[in-house]
Amino acid sequence: MAAHRKPRQRSLSGSTARTAATLAMAGAATATGFDGTGHAAPQLTPGQVKARVDTLYEEAEAATEKYDGAKEKADTAQRRLNALRDETARKQQRLNTARGRLGSLAAAQYREGGIDPAWQLALSSDPDRYLDGAVFAERAGHRQAAAVSRVRAQLREIEQLRGAARIELKSLRSRQTELKRHKKTITGKLDEARRLLALLTPRERAQITGGDATTGHASRPAPGARQAPVRAGSVAAPGSRAAAAVAYAYAKLGSPYVWGATGPNAFDCSGLVQAAYRSAGVSLPRTTYAQINAGRRVSRSQLQPGDLVFFYSGVSHVGIYVGGGQMIHAPNPSAPVRLAPIDLMPFAGATRVA
Repeated sequence: MAAHRKPRQRSLSGSTARTAATLAMAGAATATGFDGTGHAAPQLTPGQVKARVDTLYEEAEAATEKYDGAKEKADTAQRRLNALRDETARKQQRLNTARGRLGSLAAAQYREGGIDPAWQLALSSDPDRYLDGAVFAERAGHRQAAAVSRVRAQLREIEQLRGAARIELKSLRSRQTELKRHKKTITGKLDEARRLLALLTPRERAQITGGDATTGHASRPAPGARQAPVRAGSVAAPGSRAAAAVAYAYAKLGSPYVWGATGPNAFDCSGLVQAAYRSAGVSLPRTTYAQINAGRRVSRSQLQPGDLVFFYSGVSHVGIYVGGGQMIHAPNPSAPVRLAPIDLMPFAGATRVA
C-alpha cells in the first residue's frame, strides 16, 4: 500500500535514508513509474539492492558477450575489406600499365599514318564503355585484339572486386551499428548498478561485492603474494596446456574487469579465458556462446583444472576451473579477477579444451 500513500514529512536515518535515496537516484531500478502526483517510492534494503545489482551485472554481461561477438565479426569484415581494397589497388596498377602499353602502340600507329579505332581505347575517358563495342575486335590485328582482351578482363576483375568491397563495407557498417547498440545497453546497466552501489555504506557494498569492508573494493592479493600456479585444492592440472592456462589465470588475479577487454592488463570473463589459453598455445573463440562448443563437454562431477565452466541459462559467464570446487574468473566491474566457488552462480555446463 506504501506505493499509493502520499509522503509524509518525517526524518530518515541509517539504511532507510540510504535506500530511499537509492531509488530516487536510480529510478530505473524498479518498474515503478512516477506520474507527478507524489507517490511514495518503495524503500530498498541492502539485500534488495544486491539482487538488483546482480541482475544488472548479469544483463550487462550478456550484452557484453553480444558486443564481443559483434566486434569479432566487425574486425573480420574490416580485414576482408582492407584485403579487397589492397587487391583492387594492385590490379588497378597492372591495368594502368597495360593501358600505357596500348597507348604507346596507338601513338606509334598514329605516327605511321592514322589511328585504328581499337587504339582509341587508350585515349578514352570511359574505356569500359568503349570496350563494350565490338567493332574494335574486327578492325584490330590479332596481337592488338589479344592485348585489348586482357585489358577488358582486368576491368571486369576490378569491377568484381569493387562490388565485393561494397558488400563488405555494408556488412561492416551494420556490425558497427550493432556494436553501438550493445555498448549503449552495457553502459546503461553498469551506470545504474554504480548509482545503486554508491549510496550504500562501504560495509554494505563489501557485503554485496565480496570486497574489503573498509574500502568497499573487492579483495586483491597482497603485493608480492604468490599463488600456486597449477594446483588448487590439491588437484593438479591434467596436461601441460591446461596447467599453463591455469598458471596464467593465477598470475592475473587482481586484474580489473573491463568489458570487451582481452588482456594483458584487464579482462572480461571470456576475454580472460581466451587469453589464458592463448598463452598455452590454444586458440579459443571470443564469446562464451562459442567457447562452450570449442571442446569436449564434461559433467560437473568430471571437472579437472583447466576446464571451462559456464553459468546462467544464457551461457553468459565463464571461468577457468582450478580444482577444489573453485574457479578463477573476471566477475564484473565491481570486482577484479579472483578465485570463487563454482556454486556462486547457476551452473550451465563445462568444456575441456586441452
